[in-house]
Amino acid sequence: MPYGETERAAAAAKRPNNLTLEGRRRLTVSGVEEVERFDENEIALRTGEGRLIICGEGMHVNGLSVDKGDVSVQGRIDELRYEDSAPEKGFWARLWH
Repeated sequence: MPYGETERAAAAAKRPNNLTLEGRRRLTVSGVEEVERFDENEIALRTGEGRLIICGEGMHVNGLSVDKGDVSVQGRIDELRYEDSAPEKGFWARLWH
């Protein structure tokens, strides 16, 4: 990792992941390590708790603080879903376990 990213990753690992939803129109997420992708219908964030998928309509990232790990989203928010960040097991691992 380039200089600075190691310190930023260590600080992000210590941040708690919290969600604040205000009337399905504004969402604030803390403890974000990375914004993986976003468009007006889906936003994917990597957190210490796993990947957070936010689904809705007309969404946009209103605020982003990389150093603090805070993201603010506005738009119609229909779904919040966590996905485990662990890789899926291969065929043989599933067969024997």
